Amino acid sequence: MIDPIQIKQLRAQGFRLTPQRLAVLRVIENSGRHMPPVEIVQQTQEIMPGITEASVYRILDFLTSTGLVLAAHIGSGQLVYENAARAHHHLICRSCGHSCEVDYSLLEALYKELQACTGYQVDSVHVTLFGLCPDCRDQHNEGG
Repeated sequence: MIDPIQIKQLRAQGFRLTPQRLAVLRVIENSGRHMPPVEIVQQTQEIMPGITEASVYRILDFLTSTGLVLAAHIGSGQLVYENAARAHHHLICRSCGHSCEVDYSLLEALYKELQACTGYQVDSVHVTLFGLCPDCRDQHNEGG
């Protein structure tokens, strides 16, 4: 569900949540998963046939810049979008490509430590870490 507080914040900044922006946002929110932009374009065009691919990409940029949507690279250079309201991180296996989500709170202490040491305020809430999943690690250990 679209957060009414976020909508209020957008309006306070002078932005409008147009029907086109709302359609793209709903496609992402209703999926409940990471979505490649091509899929977002297709699904948005199904519910709003007149919208162009270029418009959807501009809307994705807008939604990302306002913090309603998160753009993330989850391996193989693939860019995906997801609802920014559900903060989490990813572990991705370099061998088989399997991924799993990691709760945001596990790295929260690291964010605070980074801010204390560097003075930077961490405002991105997405980290992707790569390694070997347990199955691939076991196969690697058996073979060597």
